[in-house]
Amino acid sequence: MNKKDIHEFFARLHARDPEPKGELNYTNPYTLLVAVALSAQATDVGVNKATKDLFKVVSTPQQMLELGEERLKGYIKTIGLYNSKAANIIKAARVLVEDYDGEVPQRREDLEKLPGVGRKTANVVLNIAFGQPTIAVDTHIFRVCNRTGLAPGKTPLAVEKKLEEVVPKEFALHAHHWLILHGRYICKARKPNCPVCPVEDLCRYPQKTVVEEA
Repeated sequence: MNKKDIHEFFARLHARDPEPKGELNYTNPYTLLVAVALSAQATDVGVNKATKDLFKVVSTPQQMLELGEERLKGYIKTIGLYNSKAANIIKAARVLVEDYDGEVPQRREDLEKLPGVGRKTANVVLNIAFGQPTIAVDTHIFRVCNRTGLAPGKTPLAVEKKLEEVVPKEFALHAHHWLILHGRYICKARKPNCPVCPVEDLCRYPQKTVVEEA
């Protein structure tokens, strides 16, 4: 996809949704960090159901430590891999309290030092909580970028680096959300809904669908 088409691609997504939002519920940078960590191999809907009650009693790393691992499991047991996630959340809370005065750091390198926090989670937190123009390449973004020809790459990191090169600066802050939402609701894995796609004519995918999904 050439520079002109890429600009048009994001301009159309912007026109449809000027201020896109993530679908995870949170109250501050720390609860966002917890929610994103829980969302690995889980749906946002499932995470929101689990954190609805959790975030009524926990909003800081210190409160998480006071809650403890076993009680935390009681809140998140409906989420996949909840045992390992609970262990990492408690370990991360301890690091935040001991090394960062209970504050969520605003550098990717620091975030990635936290147990259970990888590059994707760090990028989501930096983007949503701190307004940094980072892009967390999940399965939706990876698929959209390769399928459309927007930013092809063999690995999530390769796609991320390519996006950093090609996304126009004016769209960088919200590119992450636009691409995720596009992949989640239109450019779906099993069958893309090409007839309702706002960028169908710019897309390089050779096997476009011709009938709108019900």
